[in-house]
Amino acid sequence: MALTPLVYWAQRHEEIYLRVELIDAQNIAVHVHENILQFRAQGHGAKGQNQYKFSLDFLLPVKPEVSYKSTQRQVNITVRKEQRGWWERLIIQERKPVFLVPDFDRWLDESDAEMEIREKEEKRNRLKASRRKEEGFVSLKTGYLFVYNLVQFLGFSWIFVNMTVRLFIFGQDSLYDTFHTISDVMFFCQILATVEVLNAAFGVVRTGVSPTLIQVVGRNFILFIIFGSLEEMHHRPVVFFVFYLWSAIEMFRYPFYMLGCFNTEWKTLTWLRYTIWIPLYPLGVLAEAVAVIQSIPIFDETKVFSIPLPKVIGTSISFSYVLHIYLVLMFLGLYINFRHLYKQRKRRFHTKKRKAN
Repeated sequence: MALTPLVYWAQRHEEIYLRVELIDAQNIAVHVHENILQFRAQGHGAKGQNQYKFSLDFLLPVKPEVSYKSTQRQVNITVRKEQRGWWERLIIQERKPVFLVPDFDRWLDESDAEMEIREKEEKRNRLKASRRKEEGFVSLKTGYLFVYNLVQFLGFSWIFVNMTVRLFIFGQDSLYDTFHTISDVMFFCQILATVEVLNAAFGVVRTGVSPTLIQVVGRNFILFIIFGSLEEMHHRPVVFFVFYLWSAIEMFRYPFYMLGCFNTEWKTLTWLRYTIWIPLYPLGVLAEAVAVIQSIPIFDETKVFSIPLPKVIGTSISFSYVLHIYLVLMFLGLYINFRHLYKQRKRRFHTKKRKAN
């Protein structure tokens, strides 16, 4: 014999909520026909383990589609009203059946329900405004990063192509006038590269500040102090090798970042970006070290950047002492950046391999 379970109810302007007190309900059957909801299930209710059923003849029309969800302790049923509105009672009969009681956990008066709707609407509007603001920021940041990487790519590509063409046309002679033909563009690109430190510091890009700072400061030291301040260094072949190695690395790095702005990837470019630095980066640091070593006797002779001491001592501290310390720091920076780049490469390709598996 089927028994009647305890049923709790509450409403909103568009929905009816029913909570059937039935533990471990099985063989659940719920359907609505001509505004009458019929429920049947097997479970543990007020009368123990048994078959339970009930029917409700709703006060106003409801939609035939009904949804329910069974948990370990109850069955939750949602019925949608045909028209939006507030009902004075749940069923046609004025006298409420004993098994049907208000669900005070979800119960709201009409005014409270209206306030709940307004709060939900305000929350949705705030969320939409927040998303629009976030999307606007993301699009602005994406545009900024794309333009920056594009400018740097064009700059370093011009340097690399120009030096390559001159090498084929003029041969060995092109090694001696690299500074005069290339330095203006290199100065522009390396000054602009300081933006990368700010991007890392302010979280515009997700990368470490220290490796970026080491590379930018190290290159600018070579460019402005070693090459820029000593005219005697302008005609040295080492300038060619430093500029050529720098531009060769950046020609693959910046287009990789450009594609990354739009979540796009070219596998060949990705492999080159994370691999080409392995031979080129140490060679670049070696060329920089050669430039520093060649500049030491020039600084000793010209006294450029030397620190004057009192006349009683009658001498000055040569800038070459700073360069000796810088040589040590240069190879320390090589270790830090090489380790950082290797971790990036390992993480990138290890992740790709794991996804493929």
